[in-house]
Amino acid sequence: MEAAMGLMRRVPPKHTETALSALLSLMPHHSSDLLSQVDQPLQVLCDVECGKEFILCEYNRDADSYRSPWSNTYHPPLEDGSVPSLKLRKLEIEANDIFAIYRDQYYEGGMSSVYMFEDDNEGFVACFLIKKDGSKTGQGRRGYLEEGAWDAIHVIEVGPEEEENTNYRLTSTVMLTLTTNNESSGTFSLSGSLRRQMSMRLSVADGHLCNMGRMIEEMESKLRNSLDQVYFGKTREMVCTLRPPSEVVQMRMPES
Repeated sequence: MEAAMGLMRRVPPKHTETALSALLSLMPHHSSDLLSQVDQPLQVLCDVECGKEFILCEYNRDADSYRSPWSNTYHPPLEDGSVPSLKLRKLEIEANDIFAIYRDQYYEGGMSSVYMFEDDNEGFVACFLIKKDGSKTGQGRRGYLEEGAWDAIHVIEVGPEEEENTNYRLTSTVMLTLTTNNESSGTFSLSGSLRRQMSMRLSVADGHLCNMGRMIEEMESKLRNSLDQVYFGKTREMVCTLRPPSEVVQMRMPES
């Protein structure tokens, strides 16, 4: 299992589904562990009742059906599918509205979905999802990318309220894929994923949504900086080493 997880951490996100399918056939007795621990690129389904799309993940799945955050119903229909309590459902609706504003401000488009459910520790779990298609045929404004995808998964475990404070534990995963294929930049492909965790004990005076929003905003800033340093920074370093700029080449050329 440890070797399988190490392999999945090194597989590009766009190949995750193929690699996971192969591992499930090799290790059927670990299928539940693999499905719960391996994050896959997010998929989208349309809620036929309200005509709005929603994001699929393990946190809104029951059997082979997925619960829509808009209508609170399962697709395909599932009679005994689990749903949040009335109090938590109200918070879930409010979170979807607020997170949509956050998504538009930071991502200039894309899709978002928020799901909440009770846990066994008298608290609850909230899952915030963002999917952005940045390709030239999707929502990419500049049209540079042949293929571009950003999938963000933020799972927050909220503990039971203790006096005036509550424990929050955030686990965030970001999957990035981009490919170019044009005359100016040539053919280039970059993909990878990062996972980070954060724990805080915060006052509930401002409300759960405010606390969770601040944590997600801080974590996404850290993840974007890490992606810039690890992926783009290292790629830029390698490209400049293999193909130095013309000014550097001219400086290295001996005078005739």
